[in-house]
Amino acid sequence: MVNPIATLLLESGAIEFGDFVLASGARSTYYIDIKAATTNPAILAAIGKTIADGWDFDMVAGVAVGAVPIAVAVSLASGRPYAIIRKEAKDHGKAGAIIGDVSEKRVLLVEDVTTSGGSALYGLATLRAAGAHVDQVVTVVDREAGAHEALAEKGASLLALVRVSELLDG
Repeated sequence: MVNPIATLLLESGAIEFGDFVLASGARSTYYIDIKAATTNPAILAAIGKTIADGWDFDMVAGVAVGAVPIAVAVSLASGRPYAIIRKEAKDHGKAGAIIGDVSEKRVLLVEDVTTSGGSALYGLATLRAAGAHVDQVVTVVDREAGAHEALAEKGASLLALVRVSELLDG
């Protein structure tokens, strides 16, 4: 069965080949440019609807910057509120690491791409520290490089709309 999100990503040119250094610090011969893909409203809407229809949650959250448009798309598709997790807490204005009240809510954490899981682990810890109930992370693309196992160690499951093997074999 053809994965419609994988097809959209491939057709948008979101996969590039070359020599890249990833956010995790690892080197790769390919790059998944999810941010370029999610600036296309049709692709972003499809991702948002797929996640909104596939999981049960009170609120969706994403770590800035890459996961924020995905969280917004899921919020719009589901009618549920979203939260933004800052990369670091600010100490001015309304200080804090999270924009939105996640306390005592079942929060679905979304990611654009997961590799080692660093950003997702940060989001998970930040949400839990704020009183959220979160045990599921949905990523658009899982690079299948350790994030699944890293999140499992923290009691969370990683669910991917697309595995990188689908993109590279497609």
